[in-house]
Amino acid sequence: MTVSTIVPLDHRAVMTVGGPDREEFLQGLVSADVTQVSAESAVWGALLTPQGKFQHDFFAVLQGDRYLLDCEAGDRLMDFGRTLHKYKLRSAVDLGIADGWRVLAAFGGGRPAVEDGIVFPDPRLPAAGWRILTPLGAEAVAQRNGAILGTKDDYDAMRIPSGLPDGTRDMQPGKAILLENGFDELHGVDWKKGCFMGQELTARTKYRGLVKKRLFPVRLAVASGDLPEPGTQILLDGQDAGELKSVAGGRALALLRLAKVRDAKEQDLPLLAGAATVAVEIPDWMDDVLQPDGSA
Repeated sequence: MTVSTIVPLDHRAVMTVGGPDREEFLQGLVSADVTQVSAESAVWGALLTPQGKFQHDFFAVLQGDRYLLDCEAGDRLMDFGRTLHKYKLRSAVDLGIADGWRVLAAFGGGRPAVEDGIVFPDPRLPAAGWRILTPLGAEAVAQRNGAILGTKDDYDAMRIPSGLPDGTRDMQPGKAILLENGFDELHGVDWKKGCFMGQELTARTKYRGLVKKRLFPVRLAVASGDLPEPGTQILLDGQDAGELKSVAGGRALALLRLAKVRDAKEQDLPLLAGAATVAVEIPDWMDDVLQPDGSA
């Protein structure tokens, strides 16, 4: 087996959704088509507010007669569970937490093997590799596969240049819009599945060309001193152009105003985050968002 990198994603956890109405319940709430899920094929999607703003992102995969949701851990996990419970009403659905289960990422090699758990390809991009939900430790999985045991910095070094968001590290609950964050191109929205909560704003944003910002991978460069922190405002000629999100070394994700990115390109002016210059990169999967009307 090709040696890969296995990374424990301790900021993620596993929620369970079971019961006879589990599929119908989730299908009417989330942006992804959960009817396409199997034990080896997952979907990536989001739960939105009724107004169409981001609340939670997740990966959903099947284990027997229940869904496993790879989602953010800690307080975010509790909030996700409370929100789903609020919409449960009379549905025959059981919500729980897979205590002791871990979320791992594997990339740079072939399909990893696990003795206990579920392995599925990251549904966003082939380059993102695999995700593993398991009660086993990352060390045991890495040893089993002859893989390198990496850190979250290694995971960020893989996902950030690819433009892949990571929950609330990159998307602000109650404000972020899915299409600003690549959910359309990265298969996080299914336009044929029927209604879901927040669908109206999401569809209107797409079909009326209302996307005014995008999450881009960027390179940061400073002549001296430290790189800027996440949350640093990005300026173009002294005017607001956006905000840094995840930062890993000299790479970052940045939510940028498309008009300002176009202006910077056309006028050959630098985007600045503190003392750092910000060079925008457009990944292969992203539409040509820098056309004058912001569409492909």
